[in-house]
Amino acid sequence: MAPKTAADTRGRILEAAAALLAAEGREGLSTRAVSAAAGVQPPALYRLFGDKDGLLDAVAAYGFDEYLKSKRAMGETADPVEDLRRGWDLHIEFGLARPEFYVLMYGDPRPGRTSPAAREAEAMLRRIVKRVASAGRLRVSVERAAHLTHAAGMGVVLTQIATPEAERDPDLSETARETVLDRILTGAKEPAGTNLPERAVALKAGLDGATRLTKAERTLMAEWLDRIANA
Repeated sequence: MAPKTAADTRGRILEAAAALLAAEGREGLSTRAVSAAAGVQPPALYRLFGDKDGLLDAVAAYGFDEYLKSKRAMGETADPVEDLRRGWDLHIEFGLARPEFYVLMYGDPRPGRTSPAAREAEAMLRRIVKRVASAGRLRVSVERAAHLTHAAGMGVVLTQIATPEAERDPDLSETARETVLDRILTGAKEPAGTNLPERAVALKAGLDGATRLTKAERTLMAEWLDRIANA
């Protein structure tokens, strides 16, 4: 039998921690409990994950990997607004299907600290929103639209998780989604860029291609365009 590698041990620890999380919640993820469940000594956890926060980040990423794979597999269509809707629905579905992992990722926010898995999910959202802006359909800045969409989606999931399943509002997610889209999107029948804020958003979305400007000039122009877009 081949000797166990660090990767084997890491995988066993994450599997044990994920099972404890599902059974007991975050409170069950003490280093002693995880070590015992994985059949390793506590120093092995610190050697592989650095500290308990590192272990929690790894467990969140382990559970969130299924969502990220689905998000990557979702692909893109010719309609970025519809892709944004699909991305929202996928986020809500995952959060309600795997509430223990979702709460681990988003239920205990700490200023200046975001798990790597959450950062990847947010980057995916921002890429979709940027495509919406490039299509001339965004009426606020990419940053504001992404933050509003993320905050509203997270609020829906955490609200539903905290509500007994029989008492959940089945229309909450769709209502919240369409409310956000009404706020950040131009009208479907409006010509793209019919007013100054929308033109500023669309221009910023393509600013990386303005190679005749220096990086400093592009940064300054991006700041000006954001101020126009968010006016």
